[in-house]
Amino acid sequence: MNKKTMISMAVIRRLPKYQRYLGELLNNDITRISSKELSERIGFTASQIRQDLNCFGDFGQQGYGYNVRELYDEISKILGLTRTYTTVIIGAGNIGQAVANYSKFEKLGFELKGIFDKNPKLIGIKIRDIEVKDVDELSDFLERNKIDIGIICVPRTQAQVIADIFVKSGIKAIWNFAPTDLNVPEDVIVENVHLSESLLTLSYRLNEAKLFGEE
Repeated sequence: MNKKTMISMAVIRRLPKYQRYLGELLNNDITRISSKELSERIGFTASQIRQDLNCFGDFGQQGYGYNVRELYDEISKILGLTRTYTTVIIGAGNIGQAVANYSKFEKLGFELKGIFDKNPKLIGIKIRDIEVKDVDELSDFLERNKIDIGIICVPRTQAQVIADIFVKSGIKAIWNFAPTDLNVPEDVIVENVHLSESLLTLSYRLNEAKLFGEE
């Protein structure tokens, strides 16, 4: 991929869906597929698929379509899935445990190195063979271990404190499940997962017809 232009976030956010569907095609022993056939499976228009993929290079051949394995491998490279990322989770409550127990992350190359909490009832328990440590030990742990991604699963009142510890330790990527926006330097990437905002979006879509008088 030689193109130097900035890719829009809308395109980037569609890439994981392409990767997932192509993986399913491989599992079903499908070796090639046209943009029209991929469109019918994935829900994007054929034109949209071609435009998205053209942002990263020349994929597919007219009259042949896409080589599924090659396209899957290329998108995996674009998504950075050719290396392993080390992670830590702060917050061992329901969300933290759900994230820790999602085994697909390891298959994608995200290696969980530690889990931390401040609740004495959670400190010492094991989640997938990883013992939950006291959050007071976090700074020392980060000094001794190279961590790529910090995962925040604490209440909003504690989230910025944890983010500050991450930034001080040199972590450049934060996956934030706390319902608050973090204040971090420009060179730190934050991906927010605000569950309530997603639910409210769903609520809006349920009531959209009423809002515009279509019912």
